[in-house]
Parts: sequence; C-alpha cells; structure tokens
Amino acid sequence: MVRPDPNRLTGILYFYIHFVTEAVCFYTLTSYIGSRPEIWVIYLAYDFLAFVPQSLIGSFSDRHPRLPLGAAGLVLLAAALIISGISEIPFLSLFILCIGNCFVHVNGAEATLRTSEGKLSGSAVFVSGGSFGVVTGRLMKVSHSSMIILLLLILTAFPAVLKAQTYINDDKVPYRTQCRDFRYAKKSIPAGIVVAMAVTVVAVRGFMGYGIPTAWNKTVVQTVLLFAFMGIGKALGGIAADRFGFKKTALFSTVAAVPLLMGGNDHMLISLTGVMFFSMTMAITLGILVSVMPEAPGLAFGWTTIGLFMGSAPVFFFRLLTTKANCVMILLLSLLCLALMVIMIRKD
Repeated sequence: MVRPDPNRLTGILYFYIHFVTEAVCFYTLTSYIGSRPEIWVIYLAYDFLAFVPQSLIGSFSDRHPRLPLGAAGLVLLAAALIISGISEIPFLSLFILCIGNCFVHVNGAEATLRTSEGKLSGSAVFVSGGSFGVVTGRLMKVSHSSMIILLLLILTAFPAVLKAQTYINDDKVPYRTQCRDFRYAKKSIPAGIVVAMAVTVVAVRGFMGYGIPTAWNKTVVQTVLLFAFMGIGKALGGIAADRFGFKKTALFSTVAAVPLLMGGNDHMLISLTGVMFFSMTMAITLGILVSVMPEAPGLAFGWTTIGLFMGSAPVFFFRLLTTKANCVMILLLSLLCLALMVIMIRKD
C-alpha cells in the first residue's frame, strides 16, 4: 500500500484551515466598515497584531513543536467572533482575533515545512488558502450571513488541525533535521544578509500589491476573480519551483508579471495573469528564509509576515494616485526584487 505524502496532505489540510481563519478575520473586520471613523486605525492595528507577533510565536513554536497551537488558534478565533457580536469594544475582539490568527498561521507553516523534505508545494498551497478566505469573509458579512456559519466552519477545521499535528510529531525524523533539505540560498552569503534581502523582497512586493492598476475591477464577480488568481498564483509558486526549478520560477514569475501588471489596468484577463505571476514569489521568499534557518521554520515564516507588515504599513499614510506613477513604481521595485533574488538564490 502506498503511503500518503504527508506534505501534500498537510498542504491540503492547512489550505482549508487557512481559508476558514481568513474568512473569520475578514468577516469580523468588515463588520467595522462604515460605522466608525477610526476604521483605518483598526485595520492598521490588525495588520500589526496579525503579522508582527508571528516571529515571536514562531520562535516559541520552534522550541515546542508538539504544542497544538493551531487548535488553540481556532478556539481564539471562535471567541473573538462571538465577542465581536456582543461587544461594542472592537479592540477587545480584534486582539483575540489577531493572536488566534498568528497561532494558526505559525502552526500551518510548521506543519507544511517540517513535512516538506525540501519541497515548497505544501507550504504554497497552505498560504494560498488565505486569499480565498479573505474574499469569502468579506462577502459573507456584506450579505449579512450569520456568524453561526463561521462557527460551524471553525468546528470542521478542528479535525484538520489535529490531523496535521500528527505529521509534525512524526518521530521518524528528528525535529532539528526536518527542514535540512531546504538549500535554495547561496552559501557564500551570510545568513543575516539573506534574511535582510528576503524580507526586503517581501516588503517591497507587499507595497507593490496595493498599487496594481485594476480599473477593470467593478463588480463582485471581478473581485472574487482577483482574489482567486492571487491564491492560484501563491500555490503555483511552490508547485512550479518543485517542478521546474526554484531560481527559474523566481526569475520568470517576476519578469513575466511586470508588463502584464502595467498593461492590465483596463484588461481583466491580462491583469489577472499578471497578478497570478506576481503572487508566485510568496513561496519563493519563504523557501529562501528556511534555507538559512532550517532549525527554525516558524521563525523563518515569521520574518515573511514582518515583511508583509513593512509593506502594508506605508499604504495607510500615502499612496501613489495615478496609474502612470504606479506603473513606474511596479517597474522599479520589480527590478530591485529581481536583482536581490539573482544575488541570493543559488543555481537550480
């Protein structure tokens, strides 16, 4: 009998868990829109609390990988959802929501990376589930769906979390060596410099994402397609890297995205294809970080979320307002990312 691939299974399990997590988070966040003048502060606080602590929680999880942080995270998400429905204090539910989010994300990274044998597919599929959850949560709230549906989804995610945890705790491979097959970064570059460059790529691309010209996006269906192509791109980044080569995928996706993003403002299919290629580097940067931190996959994942916050935070204070300015920004920052990846990624 053929033994199931643990990495493929953890990726699928955490795709669903991540989907549920983001649906809960953005259902809750969307409930604040239109009713409070300080909504931008709430969103900024969410980005900080949901992204930055993942490095600390990841470091803790690396030292205690047997702890079921994913299950604890689901409990916190359920509590935050209930509190948001009965309390007029948004920051109370927001804090609990973000910590639950952190627990689930870190546990998902640990599960998919520790079972990977150096492959990226599982982690990429896990990460991609978030894009589908974000748009689902928003649509559920604006359509006035009951939070009971989300509570039921959280219940269905519990068996998936517990099953994924069994793969982390497989004693056949010692914890300290579970990620030793990640060898994507050049050995000649000090680990600290690689971390700095990889986080810069994440931050830069996070900022770029808010400036992608999408004048075509005017309907609910088009918004769903936009998030769907983001998710597909994130998954394809890992799958293509495993199939065709890590460096080839990193460089091709970066170069291919630029003209499509710049020229897709009024053309949906061109823009969506560009978004897909643009999203493929998410798995690439994670693979680079784990390559220089093989004994700390949770912390490595936490560095990517710090980069995401660094990229999103400036958007709350300023944005480029014209399509031309955003296209120039996309071109220049893509060239920067391309140069950094050429420098730090080893040959396939």
